[in-house]
Amino acid sequence: MLFMEWGKLAEKDQLTNQTGNGIVVIASSTGGPAALLSFLPEFPATFSWPIVIVQHILPGFTGKLAATLNEKCNLPVSRAQNGEEVLPGHIYFAPAEKHLKIRRVPAAHHLFELTDEDKRCGVKPCADYLLESLAKSSYSAVAVVVLTGMGEDATEGILHLSEKKPIKVLLQDEESSVVYGMPGNVLKHYPKAMTLSLDKMVGMIQYYLSNSK
Repeated sequence: MLFMEWGKLAEKDQLTNQTGNGIVVIASSTGGPAALLSFLPEFPATFSWPIVIVQHILPGFTGKLAATLNEKCNLPVSRAQNGEEVLPGHIYFAPAEKHLKIRRVPAAHHLFELTDEDKRCGVKPCADYLLESLAKSSYSAVAVVVLTGMGEDATEGILHLSEKKPIKVLLQDEESSVVYGMPGNVLKHYPKAMTLSLDKMVGMIQYYLSNSK
């Protein structure tokens, strides 16, 4: 019942009143590219928050995935560059074989920082680093989406960040996941997370961020 009510609210509120200083973080692994291709094009060109994606992928494929999505999405899509400013209404991918963090600088601006620590949770990039870095950011609300994938990435980052600022955690449902490892592990340790089908993701993200102060 709760799922249906939230879904209807999200569909009803189509973001005619986008406010707030928020950010979207997406963590995905096995099956992630197909999942991303299924719902990222649904974000409207008026979406006014940055979207940052940590996709576990082999070197050389991140650029191809970003280029494909750039052709299909209403928002610009690119790989994050070291020292680049995080801009609203833009979709960024963490480069393969680098950890991605966000660093706050004066005047409430945020810059990407690429680092070269060892693999964490067996992967590089690791979403935990990105999520933990947001604890010191000026973003007032964070929507975290965990998609299909093996392993435990994103769980520690979510637990850490949830103690520092408001977050909303959305998980891809088991039925549509190729591997339910990452979403399942988050749900086990953070039961407040909401499980959704992919077709509900964009509406819920928009609803949460537009109603966050």
